Amino acid sequence: MTMHTRTRRIARLRKLSVAGIATAGAAAAALTLTSTSAQAAEVTSASASLVTTSAYNGHAAHHAGRGYSNNLDGWIKQALAIMKAKGIPGSYEGLHRNIMRESGGNPNAQNNWDINARNGIPSKGLLQIIQPTFNAYHVAGTAHDITNPVANITAAANYAAHRYGSIDNVNSAY
Repeated sequence: MTMHTRTRRIARLRKLSVAGIATAGAAAAALTLTSTSAQAAEVTSASASLVTTSAYNGHAAHHAGRGYSNNLDGWIKQALAIMKAKGIPGSYEGLHRNIMRESGGNPNAQNNWDINARNGIPSKGLLQIIQPTFNAYHVAGTAHDITNPVANITAAANYAAHRYGSIDNVNSAY
């Protein structure tokens, strides 16, 4: 596939509206964080369908930390504070750019149609990470919930730091 064809396909995917919700980045969720094939093989298969998203279901007390807003800005800022404390590199701009491309800012975004989903491990959350990668790169002190915005961001940034040096170095499919 040529780069031009790939770019056009991605552009078309980004224009899709899923379940009546125009989520520009969620449709491009085929661009997925993955871990090793050995970790992926541990998960059982499930059926594939379309990319689905749902509105954030309001676990406000669980998701919002002290002094942080319960929205994308607050989640990124809280994740950055945890990342700094744990020595995980990344910037607000790098996180925001990747979140908007992967999920459009929806913490409940889920990709049910790419190769990971066909293998039973759909990408989930703000940074569209799969469960084995989330488990392997989970950051202590965050929730053990892949759709928890702060836990999803920190685990994905931890993975990106190990694989690419920083989430800031991720500018396209990863």
